[in-house]
Amino acid sequence: MQPATIIGGPVSPYVRKIMAACILKGVPYRIDPIIPFQGNDDFTAVSPLRRIPVFIDDLVTLADSTVIGEYLEDRHPVPPLFPRTPAARSRARWLEEFADTRMGDVFIWRLFNAAVIRPNVWKQPRDDTAIAETLRTELPPVMDYLESVAPAEGFVCGDLALADIAIAAHFANLRWAATGADLSPWPQTTAWIARVERIPALANITTLAERTLTARGAARRALYAEHGIALTETTLAGPGFRKGPMSV
Repeated sequence: MQPATIIGGPVSPYVRKIMAACILKGVPYRIDPIIPFQGNDDFTAVSPLRRIPVFIDDLVTLADSTVIGEYLEDRHPVPPLFPRTPAARSRARWLEEFADTRMGDVFIWRLFNAAVIRPNVWKQPRDDTAIAETLRTELPPVMDYLESVAPAEGFVCGDLALADIAIAAHFANLRWAATGADLSPWPQTTAWIARVERIPALANITTLAERTLTARGAARRALYAEHGIALTETTLAGPGFRKGPMSV
């Protein structure tokens, strides 16, 4: 099997979701670990919304993590990452949607963006006022909902599902944002997330992503080799940064 190509760096929870799915399903891949703001015109051609990940194999070019996950499930059904019954499968899809949209809005755009992307990409001050307001008003309802669905043991749909990974991936970005968020009021959720984060397929790439946050140049490239992840020979990174049509 020829390796697929994943465009997008593992700091993105959406990229980590697809990397983990490929690892669990034994789908070989190589990665062009750009952030979406780096993409050149060729990146826009394969990702019109200028978002990551992009997944390319011998049959498809896809630019949405949910669609990519469902494609991987259809083409590589073993091991399954979706439940078998229609009701359970639809619940898993809903939980993944909640992760991708509502959690993405709060954990990524309101917190990680204000804490990490603004200062490091756009060279603007970290917005601690906005962070504090999000922690006060936006984070608790998200956590309350997760606590209402969190399993007391195991995973949210019984066996490990892509929904578990989609939800758990956001929590690493919350830690990296260094907001001081207190998650102790939601113990069942934090225990569930810890179980998912210990899965080797996710743990390895989460560690990689964290290490790439501070590494540069050759040192960063060496980290991918250390973690057993091949890089593409070319990149879709451009010379500067620009926002996409749906960026905040």
